[in-house]
Amino acid sequence: MAEMMEDGAASGAQRQLRVGTRVDVRSRFVGSWTNGFEIAQVTEGGYRLKRLSDGSTLPTIFEPDEVREERRGKQGLWWYR
Repeated sequence: MAEMMEDGAASGAQRQLRVGTRVDVRSRFVGSWTNGFEIAQVTEGGYRLKRLSDGSTLPTIFEPDEVREERRGKQGLWWYR
């Protein structure tokens, strides 16, 4: 099983997310997690995401450590699933 880091991201071999899974994304600027996205495509290099607010597919591929399953309402309880 993947080892969990304090912020809730899995290190090493993270389990693969499927298309349609709602996810949080790590901000590349400040490092915090933002919700409101889902997996639009799984690629060799990571994930292409769709923004739920307007249905737009983002042009960037996100690496697995930049994406986690949505944790709405559990930000302070990363150990509890």
